[in-house]
Amino acid sequence: MTITLYDLAGADPDRRFSPFCWRTRMAIAHKGLAVEAVPWRFTEKDVIAFSGQGKVPVIVDNGKAVVDSWVIADYLDEKYPQKPLLATSGERALAHFVSAWCDAAIHPAVARIVIADIPRHLADKDKDYFRKSREERFGMKLEDVSAGREEKIAAFRQTIQPLRATVEAQPYLGGASPNYADYVVFGAFQWARCISPAKLLAADDPVAAWRRRMLAAFDGLAGKAPADDV
Repeated sequence: MTITLYDLAGADPDRRFSPFCWRTRMAIAHKGLAVEAVPWRFTEKDVIAFSGQGKVPVIVDNGKAVVDSWVIADYLDEKYPQKPLLATSGERALAHFVSAWCDAAIHPAVARIVIADIPRHLADKDKDYFRKSREERFGMKLEDVSAGREEKIAAFRQTIQPLRATVEAQPYLGGASPNYADYVVFGAFQWARCISPAKLLAADDPVAAWRRRMLAAFDGLAGKAPADDV
């Protein structure tokens, strides 16, 4: 049985750029499960109305709809216990911390770097919605949010020092192999890579080496995605 994943896309249906959807795509690949990733746009709320809410990722598995990337990860481990995303309660607790840190520190920093690049990739029907909703959120024009990009990138590189120290000492956050904590953080980097030419990482950064390993995982699933930062 193939899992259906509703996955945020730009005007190009192959350009998938939601960090949360990338968490789920990598989690499904980790499990070795078949998936149909359906392109979904911001204004297509009716398409996922069956899920009872209006955001992606949404998966449908054997007729069951599951929403929210973390809830989906829990569902996948419960329904398909082979190749666990989080093998122990300790791993799960640490992944919760990593997720909270990513949402509070990494995502806001990445958003301020790349957000002005997003509209040019959107379907026409999404452009006004995206600009209006995000400018209301930030209280300023998108271009002003991303102004001073080089300084923001320098600050971002300092923000990710805990990640750098970890992947310098071991290949993945999960240790010798990736687990869901890796997919959580990688989603943020893949979001930026797929939507912006901004170079978040220096080539010799240990985090860049970790990102290359993640891009190569699962037969290059993420590495083959259309991207601006190659």
